[in-house]
Amino acid sequence: MKALVLERYAGAGGIEFADIAGPRIEPNEILVQVHAAGLNPIDYMIAKGDFKPIIKLGLPATLGSDLAGVVTSVGSAVTRFKVGDAVYASTFDLGFGALAEYVAVPEHAAALKPAKLDFVQAASIPMVGLTSWQALKERAQVKPGQKVFIPAGSGGIGTFAIQLAKHLGATVGTTTSTANLALVRSLGADEVVDYKSQAFEDVLSGYDVVLGTVKGDGLEKALRIVKAGSAVVSLIGPPTAAFARARGMNVVLRFVFGLLSRKIIGRARARDASYSFLFVRADGSQLAHIATLIEASHIRPVVDRVFPFAQAKEAIAYLEGGRAKGKVVVQMLAP
Repeated sequence: MKALVLERYAGAGGIEFADIAGPRIEPNEILVQVHAAGLNPIDYMIAKGDFKPIIKLGLPATLGSDLAGVVTSVGSAVTRFKVGDAVYASTFDLGFGALAEYVAVPEHAAALKPAKLDFVQAASIPMVGLTSWQALKERAQVKPGQKVFIPAGSGGIGTFAIQLAKHLGATVGTTTSTANLALVRSLGADEVVDYKSQAFEDVLSGYDVVLGTVKGDGLEKALRIVKAGSAVVSLIGPPTAAFARARGMNVVLRFVFGLLSRKIIGRARARDASYSFLFVRADGSQLAHIATLIEASHIRPVVDRVFPFAQAKEAIAYLEGGRAKGKVVVQMLAP
């Protein structure tokens, strides 16, 4: 079967199409014919080698992690799915990718596709949905009436996280460019800062939760807008020693990550805030909950562009350009 694989850590130069053997499923897995695969910034970061200390890949490795498709076979221990089911899933950090014609998916990582979404829309959801759910609902435990700051509101994470935070009853602040002001407001953002004309740290205040999504000094600036007892959950680092311990990393990496995160942890404590690093995990039960929110029209997908499978490398390059409004999706099969 055809797949988009990472042959070496060289960014776009290490990504190629290849014919690889089709997967054989284990008793607890389902075989999915992939109709669409969603892309995420971590896809090109992995290709550059940015996550080599954290994610161990045996190269060549299939890229991608978000998929939507149809079950063609089920393992002997599978109880939640049957042949013909339309499903969506994240395979992130499970050792194999989604940009292939067929993928073997553990039963625990998949959920039935929201019926109101087509495969392209469904494929745009898993990583941003799970990341937002695990950051806002699990880690920060957002409550009605709290204020949540979600920078880069027009991006893949931002467009989903704004909607989830609003569903949880929060007041949402975000940043975006002039061209995307209407988009983020339509998703429910209450306080919107045009970063081209204003500095958010000079405009916003009194926030309970910060979702770290932007590299650079964005986290340190965000600490200026939080109040005592707030939670800062970062998706972009720096990783912490606690994260390294949870993944069973060696003492050297625990020490290194502790050094990398010491400054931001100290600055958060000075503001009576907590800092943590979140690495999303695959979770089909959470995707099932997210599907109910989508079916009830509490959350809608935001898809920027759709590329055919033959242009998957171009799709990754487009996403890396940083101008996508919402998600970029690769369509494996014609509708």
